[in-house]
Order: sequence, then C-alpha cells, then structure tokens
Amino acid sequence: MSTEEASPEAKTPEAETPAAALHAVASPNFDDDVPAELWVERTGRRTYTGRSSRGAEVLIGPVGAGAVFTPGELLKIALAGCVGMSADTALAHRLGDDVPVTVRVSGPSDPEQDLYPELREELVVDLSSLDAAQRERLVAIVHRAVDLHCTVGRTLQHGASTHLTIAGED
Repeated sequence: MSTEEASPEAKTPEAETPAAALHAVASPNFDDDVPAELWVERTGRRTYTGRSSRGAEVLIGPVGAGAVFTPGELLKIALAGCVGMSADTALAHRLGDDVPVTVRVSGPSDPEQDLYPELREELVVDLSSLDAAQRERLVAIVHRAVDLHCTVGRTLQHGASTHLTIAGED
C-alpha cells in the first residue's frame, strides 16, 4: 500500500468524487447503538423536566414559563442538531476540526391544525476558503449526508406514527 493510499490527508479534495467523499465521511458514529432511556417528569402546571439515563436534563413548558423549551422548540432543536451532526464529518474533513457551524431551523405552527406544516433548516458555514468546484462538491456531499443520516429529518419526512399507552389504565 502506498503512502497516498494509507493517509487520508494525502488525498486532495479535487481528486475525490462526491460519491467517494461521501462514502469516506458520511457514515458517522453517533453512538446511537445504545439508546438512552428517556422520560419527562412533571414539575408544575404544564412544566416538565426531560431526562435521559445518561444524566442530561432539559426544561420543558409553555412560552410563559420562562427559561424553558416548548415541545415544538425541542422538535426544531432536534432537527437542527441532527442536521449539524450529520454534516459535521464532511465539514470538518474539508474545513478543519474547529470549523464554526450554526444550524438554524424555523417554521411557524398552524394553530388550527396544531402542527408545523413545514420546517426549514439553514446550515451556516464559511465556505470562502474553497473554490467554486470545491464548494459545489461539499454542498452536494453535505446534502447527501443529511439525507442519508439525519434520523430526525428522515423520521419527519416519512411521517412516523406514534402510539400512546397510559400505564394507569385498567
């Protein structure tokens, strides 16, 4: 095996095809193999604390409750986080491990239907260090990585069903 084959740094981005580059960086390990147990506990009127078995916490409630996330905001944050995590390896590979990335997500609710009919994501990253062909290639790779690996986005696009059971039922 030559040094070029052994070292990913030896390959130039110009020599990579979008498909080869995607294969090299778009299979990130998100440690989802061992999912956390998740639950919420009531802390007051319409306020809850979301918890994970890994010790994470998030405060949940209506807008008027102060420093809390609404459930809709958490949905949007989950989507933005998933987009960022899915794109991260490709972006860091080409722009450096310390590349600043912001993912914004928006979408007004439809109060009559009590749902978000559309959510829009915007990934903000400085691509000025790349030439036009490199930018186009990276944008295609990022789109493909997100399409393949953003579980939250894929779940929303495919309309997951939900099933509620109430443990106190007879």
